[in-house]
Amino acid sequence: MAKLQKSIDKRNALVKATIELVNNNGFHATPMSKIAKMANVSPATIYLYFENKQDLVNKTYIEVKEKFTDYAFKTYKEEMSVEEGFKIIWNRIADFKFKNCEEAMFLAQCDNTPMIDEPSREEGIKHFQTLLDLWERGRKEGVLNQLSDYLMYAYTIIPLSFLIISQKRGAITLNQKHIQEAYLAAWNSIKA
Repeated sequence: MAKLQKSIDKRNALVKATIELVNNNGFHATPMSKIAKMANVSPATIYLYFENKQDLVNKTYIEVKEKFTDYAFKTYKEEMSVEEGFKIIWNRIADFKFKNCEEAMFLAQCDNTPMIDEPSREEGIKHFQTLLDLWERGRKEGVLNQLSDYLMYAYTIIPLSFLIISQKRGAITLNQKHIQEAYLAAWNSIKA
């Protein structure tokens, strides 16, 4: 059992190092040797868990996206109204992003660069199906504007990444009032 835990710990250290290094240096300036060094493992150890750097980044992306969406949808119920459901999901997304800043920044980078391969990107989108279904219901019920999912995401979720990065840079210190204003701006941008 101790051997299994040690293996899990090594893999988790590799994932954590990947997130930190990609956030700080970008995908191309993050060699496997740096990841191994930061994770305190030999470079050869990486290949016990991942085929190559692309596989490491893709799998890290999927794991973080799964953790993120599990958190985002945990308290959502399908019987909620579109507005109530969106508010619950949006606030949980915001909460996750602010509590897990490094992971949120990693996801934002992955979503906005070609470093993730297409099959992994498609897998990541599947994790958002609950939100996509809510938006579709909202469009059918006439509660939401007839915007594509991409526009909905761009107007409602992407601004959270900008706010997190701005706070991390020290440009703004976000408080509850800011979060409420950001939610209202998101909702107002998509409601019919």
